[in-house]
Amino acid sequence: MTAMAEAPTPTSEETLLDYFLALEPPEGFRAELIEGELVMTPPPDNDHERCFSKIVKQVLGRSHTDMDVSGNKGIGLSPGGLYPKNYVIPDATFAPSAADLFGLPGNWVPSEAVALVVEVTSSKPDRDRVIKRDAYARANIPLYLLVDREKSTVMLFGEPQDGDYRELHRVPFGKPLPLPAPFSFDLETTDFL
Repeated sequence: MTAMAEAPTPTSEETLLDYFLALEPPEGFRAELIEGELVMTPPPDNDHERCFSKIVKQVLGRSHTDMDVSGNKGIGLSPGGLYPKNYVIPDATFAPSAADLFGLPGNWVPSEAVALVVEVTSSKPDRDRVIKRDAYARANIPLYLLVDREKSTVMLFGEPQDGDYRELHRVPFGKPLPLPAPFSFDLETTDFL
């Protein structure tokens, strides 16, 4: 009698990950896998894009270090939460040009060379305020900039340690927000009003 080896049954996390990676969202939508939840985000409104554009122009034009940016680049965040890996698409991802992060093959980049991620709140702001903030901190992304349109504030989280950010700088719309190295300039927020 010959024993036949059975193929291992995939875990629910592996099944969800396989489904997610094969997913083709409708045009304009973004699909993310955050803490085991499949999230479909509709296209942003014009005010969201205005904030996004103002940040990108300032960082590319004023940063002390030459930066590359992507508005649709997925990041595979390192494990550390309840689930093996998160796959997120920040509103903006900045990396030093010298790292050539966006020159890597594939659709998802590792978080190690990311200098700053930016989120502009939309219809579900708590996802940006809490869930994504925690995922970015666990992945040791050095800086997380959150434009909270509902609260009319801009927050910069920094110094990730032990799964959380140790520093928070918050300013109301209209006040400058200092961005530390490698950016080393004050982000103007007047245009967010």
